[in-house]
Amino acid sequence: MKKILLVEDDSHVCAFINKGLTEEAYEVTVVMDGQQGLDMALSNQYDLIILDIMMPTLNGLEVCKGIRKEKKEVPILFLTALGSTENVVMGLDSGGDDYLAKPFKFIELLARMRTLLRRSHNSSESLPDQMYRFADLEVNDETKVVRRNGIDISLTSTEYRLLLMLLKNPKRVLSRVAILDQVWGVDFDMGTNVVDVYINYLRKKLERHTDKRLIHTVIGMGYVLKEEE
Repeated sequence: MKKILLVEDDSHVCAFINKGLTEEAYEVTVVMDGQQGLDMALSNQYDLIILDIMMPTLNGLEVCKGIRKEKKEVPILFLTALGSTENVVMGLDSGGDDYLAKPFKFIELLARMRTLLRRSHNSSESLPDQMYRFADLEVNDETKVVRRNGIDISLTSTEYRLLLMLLKNPKRVLSRVAILDQVWGVDFDMGTNVVDVYINYLRKKLERHTDKRLIHTVIGMGYVLKEEE
């Protein structure tokens, strides 16, 4: 039975989600305070955390950062009434894996959860010391170490997944919808420019010590990992 931590201060939303997930055979722990949510996340093992953003004592972004600071790799799904691109990016930047804007349908919550749980399961079964190399870029998917020209590069979990997808598909044009599906687990266009924002984040970090671009825009089609001609 998968263990879910639900951190949400709205009692009606808590009751709705708790009832639905329990009927789907999940074991749900509910807390309604940010600090308590962080304490529970750090002292227990969960398969997934559902995290509201607007909460007392600590907001969801602070809770997520606290979890990631302790190197916990549990999947985190944000619930937010703030669905703008800026707020979505803030949530993902803090270490979240996906987001769901309120109000939402329970069937969509289940779909997002299944995607995150499946991705987490597949990641745990990855081969040891699996290396990816392209030009002067090197990624160790076991240790999660990223280097370009021998220099370590620090990436967020979302940036890392995006880079890994590109590395697994070198010289192949990837559409925004394909990237959303593989990186965010969303198989439709969310109507935001979150992919473009993260491509820019990734480019800045990869190009910090060089002027050679590896991630290129193919207008009207998507992005491709290739060396400059």
